[in-house]
Amino acid sequence: MTYGQAAVLPATQLLSPDGKVMVTVYQKETAPGKRHLYYHVEFRKQPVVLESGLDIQIDNHVFEHAMALPVDRHSDWSENLILTNKLTISHDTVWQPSYGERSQVRDHYNQLDIQLAKDDNPDYRVSLQVRAYNEGIAFRYFFPEHPKGIYYRVMAENDEFTLPADTKAYYTAWAQGKYEALPLRNWPEPSERPLTLALPNGLYASLLEAGLTDYAMTKFKLSPTKPNTVVTSMYESVDLISPVATPWRAILIGEKPGDLLEHNDLVLNLNLPTKLKDASWIKPGKIIREMTLTTQGAKDAIDFAATRGLQYILFDWKWYGPAFSFSSDVTKVVAPIDMPAVIQYGQEKGIGVWLYVNQQGLLAQMRELAPLYKKWGVKGVKFGFVQVGSHRWTTWLTEAVQVAMDNELMVNIHDEYRPTGTSRTYPNVMTQEGIRGNEEFPDATHNTVLPFTRFLAGAGDYTICYYDKRLKTTHAHQLALAAVYYSPIQTLFWYDKPSAYQGEPEVEFFEKVPTTWDETKVVQGEIGQYVTVARRKGQDWFVGTITNNDSRTLKLPLNFLPKGQAYTASIYADDPTQTTRTKVSIMRKKVKADQTLDVKLLPSGGQAIWLTPTK
Repeated sequence: MTYGQAAVLPATQLLSPDGKVMVTVYQKETAPGKRHLYYHVEFRKQPVVLESGLDIQIDNHVFEHAMALPVDRHSDWSENLILTNKLTISHDTVWQPSYGERSQVRDHYNQLDIQLAKDDNPDYRVSLQVRAYNEGIAFRYFFPEHPKGIYYRVMAENDEFTLPADTKAYYTAWAQGKYEALPLRNWPEPSERPLTLALPNGLYASLLEAGLTDYAMTKFKLSPTKPNTVVTSMYESVDLISPVATPWRAILIGEKPGDLLEHNDLVLNLNLPTKLKDASWIKPGKIIREMTLTTQGAKDAIDFAATRGLQYILFDWKWYGPAFSFSSDVTKVVAPIDMPAVIQYGQEKGIGVWLYVNQQGLLAQMRELAPLYKKWGVKGVKFGFVQVGSHRWTTWLTEAVQVAMDNELMVNIHDEYRPTGTSRTYPNVMTQEGIRGNEEFPDATHNTVLPFTRFLAGAGDYTICYYDKRLKTTHAHQLALAAVYYSPIQTLFWYDKPSAYQGEPEVEFFEKVPTTWDETKVVQGEIGQYVTVARRKGQDWFVGTITNNDSRTLKLPLNFLPKGQAYTASIYADDPTQTTRTKVSIMRKKVKADQTLDVKLLPSGGQAIWLTPTK
């Protein structure tokens, strides 16, 4: 096939189902005889992404030599691709996750498949798959099966996101780092994802990665040549066998910051449904860490969990020996813990046991420990200090999660890992770190950034504390985090021991608050300023409001409640007049949907509300 005008991709538009989001894809001549792919995105006819290049770089010369095939000599693998076909489909389904921020998820999009081939080697085919959702857009590259069995070595994805001038990015260089609001220039290194953007036209967007299971992680870097432009930045090259697709590159779009969090199911929808037939053993809940690593300490923690409305305890690292040593055997208990007795005691009290295992132990013994822990009656495994980024460790982690799921073990992945929606496929992955939480004691301003950045990717194990003196927020702020932050396994009292509790009545909120939800609404919020999140479980609502390091007074409309139904509101607020050491008051009052509450917040403060229908 020769490269002629008929083979050029003309400007092709794809609209979201509601017609508000439009993505346009086309080829453009960049030099005599050279054409490349471009796209741009609009929301309500306002620019979100300006003209930006689409490019994937492949170097197959070793495989081509080895298989006696023509060697590709293009300086850019994606240049001069010829159009062979275009297909459009529409999809609209509703699915019920095992758990989540919503009990139902709608997967509604229009998709454009642009089928392309290399101009001088039509055996090399690639489809650019583009989806338009009401919530944003996503695209990826799909390589059909190569007729000669060639392997694919992807060296880079150079997809561009050119933003309007004066766009502001909420930047962090690593998954557990601090956030800075930066212009699109002079970044010290690539930014983590999601990368949330405040556009000068008042819109908000966030760049995400979805469906990362067999590929290298991608972050976002600044273009060295094109102003106001962010480019995908792969951790390393990857080796693939077709048919195969890259992970999705997604753009969430919102008219206000809260839209991004309310629409974060887009990331789940870009993943495959689970093949798990029976998920009844997957049980979300609240967990406390047992730090003494003794039988009596474990029983004390179980007693505390049973009386305080928690469901699990965790033995953290070193219960089996030095965590960073391959000499440690994760099938042997070396701490003075009678593990069978503790697990039995927990079962009698309705409390499950989780075990921490560092990556060294997981790497050496995963297939051995998983069936053994199931036999012991362990409910979940916390993967510790997991390496991320490379193709090797991504595929290893996917396989380890699958082994855990095969043995009915829930998983919490810790340290630098951030999710990409794969918990839809592997629902035993309950939560993960990849967040600057209370291990580092961030300030309240940082906490008001997280709902609009990190939590767009999925659940985050922030490790909420309550009594530790190192906290930089008020106690009501910590209470509110249990509603503001989503984590199906929600760690509470992270640095606290059961003995720290002295009957503070407001801990009632931790006892009552669930960890998964039927409905989630962002009532109000500004990135780095304040946020109010309201979540429903059954008929009850739980509301969390937090402010940054500044005090403020907010109006909280209750119009998310059903009209006509009266509720009893239990309001947990910072109150310096209280005589308790935590200085949190509880006020109960009758409210309805047409009311608005005044929320007075101390510097670094917060407020939590439990709303239950009045009988």
